Amino acid sequence: MADHFVIDGSNLATEGNTEPSLAQLREAVNAFRSEHPGTTVTVVVDASFEHRIDPSERAAFSKAEIATEVVSPPAGAVGRGDGFLLQIANRTNATVVSNDSFQEFHAEYEWLFEPGRLIGGKPVPGVGWIFSLRRPVRGIVSRKTTQRAKKEARDQDQVRDAIAEATADAMSSTTGRRRRRGGRGRTTTTTTTPEPEAVNQPAPFLQFVIDHRLGTEVYGVVDSFSSHGAFVIVDDVRCYVPIGAMGEPRPSKARDVLTRGETRTFIVQAVDAPRRGIELALPGFAKVAGAPSDETVAAEVKGNRPKKTATKGAATKPAKAPAKKAPPAKAPAKKTVKPAPTKKTTAKAPAKKTVKPAPTKKTTAKAPAKKPATKTPAKKTTAKAPAKKPATKTPAKKPTPQKQGRRR
Repeated sequence: MADHFVIDGSNLATEGNTEPSLAQLREAVNAFRSEHPGTTVTVVVDASFEHRIDPSERAAFSKAEIATEVVSPPAGAVGRGDGFLLQIANRTNATVVSNDSFQEFHAEYEWLFEPGRLIGGKPVPGVGWIFSLRRPVRGIVSRKTTQRAKKEARDQDQVRDAIAEATADAMSSTTGRRRRRGGRGRTTTTTTTPEPEAVNQPAPFLQFVIDHRLGTEVYGVVDSFSSHGAFVIVDDVRCYVPIGAMGEPRPSKARDVLTRGETRTFIVQAVDAPRRGIELALPGFAKVAGAPSDETVAAEVKGNRPKKTATKGAATKPAKAPAKKAPPAKAPAKKTVKPAPTKKTTAKAPAKKTVKPAPTKKTTAKAPAKKPATKTPAKKTTAKAPAKKPATKTPAKKPTPQKQGRRR
């Protein structure tokens, strides 16, 4: 048997009526206490309970509230009195006394379906209040809430797995190694390189994911625009807002909705852990998902491409410079042609001055000096061949001067 009960005062006070009644609530509480003596009973009502009861009962309600006979949540509390009531029951492990099924809280408080955790009560004319165990009713709201909670849990699991993988990749990139699962439980080691398309650095990205969960609000500054969205800076992290997340119907341009340099409120819509990217949306148009849209990935890839092409262009420019230096290479080829006639003139001069001994000495002395200038030193054997040719030509010239002498 439970030793702590939390009574939904607004529910019991309105049972069978259109407006709550403080007198009916007191009857229900007294009847329940009589059935469960020695237990702790906490009565919770809505913040608007005082304004909905009959004006003649308001003074009595104020006294009961001061005496802590009833408790009401702070104004503006999420879920009104139901959320406040279930928090108390959850913390104290208490049994809830209410005819409500709390469908919007089924995903958060699954213990409502445990036996003995929910009791209903109704007044029976001529008998009084009857309390009995009950189970919450699952309806459309319950199914939607549960499905949404499961989807968010899956998304969070995917994000955590992706963050873990991205962290492992970032750490392995420093060593250039990464271990992968192979076939039949074997592991293979492959060399990897850092992701070239990473949008953010590992440290700021991981801190962003820790500080801002999916579906939460962030404040960012509009940095630049693309053809189908805008880039936003949040806590030194570069995020992207696709046009599809700016309004319904989609605006034609991001500039029609955002202004460069302004600070706006955005919703974290998706996380791309492997590429360390964040997808945002404007409030009211967010569709939380475990992965970013193709539109965001394409825009971020294009945003990174100019940096790569700039480096390629810088590398191709020096390659053209050597091609321009080719013309100076032709100048030395022309210079080598000019010394050739000088050698021929020097060869003709000694032939005129001397008759016998002079040509043999000068030709042998000058022939090696002329030929190394025009040819490589390796071809010294060719230098001896021309030395023999002038020796054969000189005797051929001797008879001509003798014939001239006889004529004289």
